[in-house]
Amino acid sequence: MTRKLKWTRHEDLAIDRRPSIGRREYIDHMTFQSNDRPLFTEIFGPIIGLKEEWEEQGATAEELDFSAFRYRTPDRVFVPVVTGRQGGHPVVVLEDTDEHRIFRDELGRTMQLPKATATLPLPLDFPVKSMDDWLKIKPWYQFCEERFSPGWEATARQYLEADKVVAVYIPGGFDETRELMGEEELCMAYYEQPELIHDILDTIGDCAQRVLDRVSATVTVDVLVVHEDMAGKSGPLVGPDQIREFVLPYYRRIWDMMRERGTRLFDQDSDGDMNPVIDVFLEAGINSMHPMEPAANMDIVKVREKYGNRLAFYGGIDKHVIRKGHEAIEAELEYKIPPMVRTGGCVIGLDHRIPNGTPLEAYRFYLEKAWEIMERELQG
Repeated sequence: MTRKLKWTRHEDLAIDRRPSIGRREYIDHMTFQSNDRPLFTEIFGPIIGLKEEWEEQGATAEELDFSAFRYRTPDRVFVPVVTGRQGGHPVVVLEDTDEHRIFRDELGRTMQLPKATATLPLPLDFPVKSMDDWLKIKPWYQFCEERFSPGWEATARQYLEADKVVAVYIPGGFDETRELMGEEELCMAYYEQPELIHDILDTIGDCAQRVLDRVSATVTVDVLVVHEDMAGKSGPLVGPDQIREFVLPYYRRIWDMMRERGTRLFDQDSDGDMNPVIDVFLEAGINSMHPMEPAANMDIVKVREKYGNRLAFYGGIDKHVIRKGHEAIEAELEYKIPPMVRTGGCVIGLDHRIPNGTPLEAYRFYLEKAWEIMERELQG
């Protein structure tokens, strides 16, 4: 029998972590300036369908929104400005059934959302195949005053006064071009249409730099954030040469400005095996990564041994282990937590969304055992 889903939207899966540390402790910990106590979090929360499973297993309302669980993490907030696309087409729903929704999004892509298995839709086509296609939508990526929300500066200052970690976002050098072109077309364009990729990234970089120049001139920003999702289990979709030619100049123009004005962390979000390109991203300014997926060969113990305090990260605990029983959970935590407690520069947590089939009791045990090991290592 198929379970009726109650929490079907992406926002339904948001979790309440109850932040418990301030921005200074977080920043100093993640930049290896201090290591007083370990940090621990849940990065993303449940995958679609898990909350229904846990409710059937007796979860309380507080467990379903995760406020019942103990973490040690700050409150990270974003300055209300836009550095990426501003504008687009009206969204048009093409088909909506119990099984899926098909619609045309702001970029003009046909998107499909399977309702029982996902909260984020997948594109079926893409708007950019040539320079002419790009020039039609290029104005959406250029600077305008509407990129600043009313009262953005006062809001940012309130965040700082409330001891929150203040962040800003820039579009991914790979991810945004992939959203416009699709993975296959983009990877071919690096060789066949390099001038197109350079123009896209130059345009995005010009806009982001102008927006963040104004922001960083008046407000201290703690973290620069970029989303890439450019790798799978077999490795990244592009290699160091493409990153160095196309993405690195874009990253550096933003990071060099932000770092000079007090930004301490440049955090990259990418699933998959990023080992082949960590070095070039360090050249580009990245000093923090997540979620560090063990199933994709991202072993945080080995990464720390290789890169030391050049690279902080968060995540790294195998989400699949939680379904394998107490012994497997304890082995995973005993391998990874002690070296992270000793070296700092890490927010310990699961490497992505908690998968379906994870028993509530096993998740409770995971949290209990993680805290037991962290506290034992502090005393030792």
